[in-house]
Amino acid sequence: MICLCLSSKTLEENRVCAERNRGFASILELRADCLESEELKKLHLFPQMVGMPVILTFRRVQDGGRYSLSEAKRREILLSALEGSYAYIDIEDDIKKSPVENKARERNIRIIRSFHDFEGVPNDLSQRLRRAYERGDIAKAAVTPHSLMDVITIFRASKDIPEKKKIILGMGSYGLCTRILYRKLGSLLTFTSDEELAPGQISARDMKSIYRADEVDENTHIYAIVGNPVMHSSSPLIHNPGFRRINYNAIYLPIPAENIGEFFALSEYLRIRGFSVTVPFKKDVLSYLGNITREVKQIGSCNTVKRVPGMWKGINTDYYGFLAPIEKDILSGRIKNALVIGAGGASMAVVWGLRNMGVKVVILNRTTSRAEELARVNICHYDKLSNMHSYEGRCDLVVQTTSVGLDRADENPIEGFRFTGKEIAYDIIYKPKMTKFLRDAEKMGCSLRFGRDMLLEQGKLQFEAFTGYHYPKDLNPDI
Repeated sequence: MICLCLSSKTLEENRVCAERNRGFASILELRADCLESEELKKLHLFPQMVGMPVILTFRRVQDGGRYSLSEAKRREILLSALEGSYAYIDIEDDIKKSPVENKARERNIRIIRSFHDFEGVPNDLSQRLRRAYERGDIAKAAVTPHSLMDVITIFRASKDIPEKKKIILGMGSYGLCTRILYRKLGSLLTFTSDEELAPGQISARDMKSIYRADEVDENTHIYAIVGNPVMHSSSPLIHNPGFRRINYNAIYLPIPAENIGEFFALSEYLRIRGFSVTVPFKKDVLSYLGNITREVKQIGSCNTVKRVPGMWKGINTDYYGFLAPIEKDILSGRIKNALVIGAGGASMAVVWGLRNMGVKVVILNRTTSRAEELARVNICHYDKLSNMHSYEGRCDLVVQTTSVGLDRADENPIEGFRFTGKEIAYDIIYKPKMTKFLRDAEKMGCSLRFGRDMLLEQGKLQFEAFTGYHYPKDLNPDI
């Protein structure tokens, strides 16, 4: 089940939220601790107001909730609320058997025994889950992984409790995969929210429409994008709709990592079939690959990895994705000279692609040693970024490959560069679509090329590598 957490101040506001998400969630969690005090008197009415199964939760501050008054008062409110037809009630694992539990049993309301750890993943996670399960119908653990090794611990601990007799999730960005892959964990449900009530929650609409998490089964192939940061990635919006269109039983999700080694450990544990690679791992991934294509070897970076018999194979689709929006301009002679801003991992495929098409390239970077290395490999020129004015009016194409504009929306890495209006300005950042670099170029009359188009074209090639099928021609993903 996909569960929608309701955290508004009134029952009516929660009802409206439930109605808005009716097509995406199949069960609700009412967070009574978020309600105004007057609303608590009407708690028993809520299940009838929504006509859906409801979990009643009255969370204390120490458990991540907002209730801070006495336990006796909380017990009184819960006993009154249980006159309503709730499907479940959440009771913390440190609460001893009480009148609330007794009344829930009498009313055939199933009991979720829960515990939360906002600091990390406890060493005794398996034992605590078993104890919670022994005291309730459903054992629930919400913990905070700080690495992918913690995520593996969560998956391992889940095996100790029977299928659908548990709700196990990781909070925060590292825990997102446990929320989306909740059925792989054997969890009864996953939590979603219109507003992020708990770290890492996503909307019920996204959980249902983008990921189809409630349709995941033992035969579902897992694909991912790994990077840091990666939560902003639009790649799931390319691959998941493609999987659906060709009736391919697969799911694609973002997975952040501190180091690529941990991701490979998780990949083996979950039997991930293939993944996209973004910054900062496009070079780091190479040492884990048993086979690489000619492009990966020549470019020196990899953005696509797929499982083949006995090993991982590395592919690079970045260079093709980058070239696709400007290929006609190069072939027509419109682009003969290019200025590439940045010498990081993203620039490697850009420079190689341009040089492979016969375009003369100058690389500008703050750290000249990195630009020098990239220029040497690709037989082109380099210079300090501070010398950018020397190249004004001397290039047909200006390509922005740094992260400036992604994390600093009001900054342009070549602030003050004077475009003539004849250049093509190309920013490989795809979100936001219009960076300050592009806005400045547009003001001077330059033709623009967008990172969105690069992302989509390289994603189509990844899709083909993953599935063996062409990306559906009539599918235009909303990225």
